[in-house]
Amino acid sequence: MTRLAPGGAHADVLVVGGGVIGLVVAWRAAQRGLRVTVLDPAPGGGAAQVAAGMLAPVTELQYGEEPLLRLGMASNERYAAFAAELAEAAGGQDTGYRQCGTIAVALDADDREELRELHAFHLRLGLDSRWLTGREARRLEPMLAPGVRGGLHVTDDHQVDGRRLSRALVLACERAGVVLHRAEAAELLVEGDRATGARTTTGERVDADRVVLAAGSRSHLLPGLPPGVLPPIRPVKGQILRLRVPAAYRPFLSRNVRAVVRGGHLYLVPRADGELVIGATTEEQGHDTTVTAGGVYELLRDAHELVPGITELPLVETAAGLRPGSPDNAPLLGPTALPGLVAATGHYRNGVLLTPVTGDLLAEYLATGTLPELAEPFSPTRFTKVPV
Repeated sequence: MTRLAPGGAHADVLVVGGGVIGLVVAWRAAQRGLRVTVLDPAPGGGAAQVAAGMLAPVTELQYGEEPLLRLGMASNERYAAFAAELAEAAGGQDTGYRQCGTIAVALDADDREELRELHAFHLRLGLDSRWLTGREARRLEPMLAPGVRGGLHVTDDHQVDGRRLSRALVLACERAGVVLHRAEAAELLVEGDRATGARTTTGERVDADRVVLAAGSRSHLLPGLPPGVLPPIRPVKGQILRLRVPAAYRPFLSRNVRAVVRGGHLYLVPRADGELVIGATTEEQGHDTTVTAGGVYELLRDAHELVPGITELPLVETAAGLRPGSPDNAPLLGPTALPGLVAATGHYRNGVLLTPVTGDLLAEYLATGTLPELAEPFSPTRFTKVPV
């Protein structure tokens, strides 16, 4: 007997998880003519509600992450067209996409040396990254502290507003015919060694030909998921602050500013509407999302050292979110070892950046059965194999 998905039709694709990754996969799949249901109690929530939204494949780059760099740059190159298309599909909902560039600066000799090494790495990879003296950095951003010792200017690392992006994706999904089933998945359904849908906490059964698991840091915890199909996706806590720049002080900063402060990493993201986002801590605390005095102090202390004028700005929000980190901090994209189950999770720091490319790659696979070459290094089967 064919069981019906919400909306009265058997779904081609069921997406478990309605954050930006799940929503973009659903939207792009629906555009390819597939019947799609998203299962999430609050579509549009998730880590993007807390993320600052830096689109920074170059300044986020770490050693050994060259495949992730290629993926991130491919996504960044798509962002302008993606944001424009999404805004139109969402009835004019702006995503906050800004082509503002990023500078990364250092406050002491050790931090400057770290940036020098990163700059050399950029040049070896042929990336567009220009070294700045302290004076040049302050000329670009006059609010920087006099003690800034140098930095990098990357003109193609931009930003988007994660909250606006989430709202736009919800609207675009609705307009594309995606069924947003506002319920929590309680169990993955597996029949005949194949994923066939999910059961909700209220006992409803949602059936589909394929299931996309996009539940962030809880992806591998879904009951019914056979052992070994997904590696653990650990939650990495990040606390951030949102400040308000009064109109008389604008522009306070003109572009994203990243910094190495006493070996720790900090970023400040100025929005066009006067919001200034400061983040983020990196804490291995399980699924705890408590905002702590220590986290707020650490961020304000380091931000004040970098941009002393922030003490004059109103603090309007503190928040904490969970980055979904895979064992190698790279995403899981594509079919798993369980037939019918597709992964779109583990994006760690780069979920917002990788939203456009994830949607394109997964929709191509769902529509044609062929995973694009760009996604091959991120196969979920790179970690584990299901025992035969």
